[in-house]
Amino acid sequence: MKIAIAQLNPTIGDILGNSNLILEAAKKADVEGANLLLTPELSLIGYPPRDLLINPSFIADAGAQLLQLAQALPPELAVIAGTALPNANAVKLGGKSLFNSAVLLQNGVVKQVFHKRLLPTYDVFDEDRYFEPGENSNYFTIGKVKIGVTICEDLWNNEEFWGKRSYAGDPVSDLAKLGVDLVVNLSASPYSAGKRGVRSAMLQHSVIRCGKPIIYANQVGGNDDIIFDGSSFAVNRKGDLIQVLASFETDFVVLEYDPAKQDLVGSGNGQYARSTTDLGLCEGRQKLGSIGSGVGSGGNGQDARSTTDLSFHPAEGDAEIWAALVLGVRDYVRKCGFSKVVLGLSGGIDSALVAAIASCAIGPENVLGVLMPSPYSSDHSVNDALELARNLGIAIEMLPIGDLMETYDRTLANLFVNTTFGIAEENIQSRIRGNLLMAISNKFGHLLLSTGNKSEMAVGYCTLYGDMNGGLAVISDVPKTRVYSLCRWLNSGGYVGAVPPCPPSPYPHPCQPLGKEIIPVNIINKAPSAELKPGQIDQDSLPDYDVLDDILYRLIEHHESAQKMVAAGHDEAVVKRVVKLVRQAEFKRRQAAPGLKISDRAFGTGWRMPIAKSSFY
Repeated sequence: MKIAIAQLNPTIGDILGNSNLILEAAKKADVEGANLLLTPELSLIGYPPRDLLINPSFIADAGAQLLQLAQALPPELAVIAGTALPNANAVKLGGKSLFNSAVLLQNGVVKQVFHKRLLPTYDVFDEDRYFEPGENSNYFTIGKVKIGVTICEDLWNNEEFWGKRSYAGDPVSDLAKLGVDLVVNLSASPYSAGKRGVRSAMLQHSVIRCGKPIIYANQVGGNDDIIFDGSSFAVNRKGDLIQVLASFETDFVVLEYDPAKQDLVGSGNGQYARSTTDLGLCEGRQKLGSIGSGVGSGGNGQDARSTTDLSFHPAEGDAEIWAALVLGVRDYVRKCGFSKVVLGLSGGIDSALVAAIASCAIGPENVLGVLMPSPYSSDHSVNDALELARNLGIAIEMLPIGDLMETYDRTLANLFVNTTFGIAEENIQSRIRGNLLMAISNKFGHLLLSTGNKSEMAVGYCTLYGDMNGGLAVISDVPKTRVYSLCRWLNSGGYVGAVPPCPPSPYPHPCQPLGKEIIPVNIINKAPSAELKPGQIDQDSLPDYDVLDDILYRLIEHHESAQKMVAAGHDEAVVKRVVKLVRQAEFKRRQAAPGLKISDRAFGTGWRMPIAKSSFY
């Protein structure tokens, strides 16, 4: 029995477009002789649909399109698609009005329906807001093969693996008790650094525990602040990875299940899974490839020739974070209907990294960098920004702000009389720049990218209505130390072969070898500074970033107490000051642009701290 996995990049709410992606994959699967096609969670409507789910016409349109899709599919092919279905018992029995469902389509009709049982309500997830949990696990048959169906979180309750039980039910164990031969999972599991390895280890453990092979079909693409890495895979009964699909791009693979062996076909038997990404599954799709390439450098799912060959590419660390950020920017621009972006270039490392990411994501010819020097800007900062723009091949504009600063000074002179120069005047400079960038954005329809990093966002080292202006905060979940690491990685050649020009461009490209550094070395080596007053550097106001980022990691991602951080070796006064700054900056973060999430704890959808609260917490 041949099973196809379509790792799709749906657009939330584009019901017809997503239906066409499923249909195109189904036609490919049919040509390949597949018996079954798997697609990701909520593949028809896109994940996460959030409050679109409370719009009755949205649910009705999805239902109508599902029936049309069923009739358009190759009739003999069984297809599992994800969608939201009404809960017919909600009015009489209570409960939520919808189910998060997997639907089996074949011979022009809906043959069977499966409802997600475990509904996550943590971090970016809020499924209990919309969905009623399914009561039971179930399976369908192809020939004599029993195939159990799970949806995303249904696999994430392995008590032995996690050391705790998060839900009362255990769908995988229940399916094993039903005597299924194979478990499939439709997923929309968001990316965070290192998560691909955790997923595979968890499911390999689940396979060994229940004795059933598992096929995991994950969504790929960026939707608002959330990035989905794809990285679908299959695990045989021994717990071996026998198939790994591409990370950060659409992919398609056909693998086989051998009923006689009751296992997925893999290593050592001469039957290899076939994979291709050249399907046109996403119009205008740009391949992210394999950064620092190894196995599967063309971006195709990796053939199951040996378990030692199978690993996720790009590797963990800078390479995977770069690929995630590029995908996040590309999809945000595309799915929001933009074609060009604008950002301020200060000659600093944060704006340099964002410019490189944007150039890689949408092509350097679609990126405009704006230099806005003040009387406090150093010559080397201006020169560094100009050199960066030349390296990337992006357009630049120079808008000095000295005259505007003087106008503000005259306007506020009477009100500010007998006061000393301070933060208010420094922030005026940032707000002048923010206004100029927003004017360009409004005038030409460019998406404004803000360039603040996670360290700055955490402690409030940023200016509301100034450098925080923008429609997307590209690196707001990237700590300052990682910003430096990414830039050094780019300059070391880690980018070679990472991404073809997209679209094709005659300009130099940060994803192709340039024969020299992409980020001017002076940007990396000089002391970071906002340059809002003479001689200013970041460490006038903040601890060294190595110290700050470790404290922030412990505080934000692990919720460590000040006492525990001091016990780990940090200075007590520094810890208390950083904790206070993080608490005080909540009102700023609430007003920030959406920021791409790459960590387990980002300042975005999943961060729900009150603004007006006791200073103790």
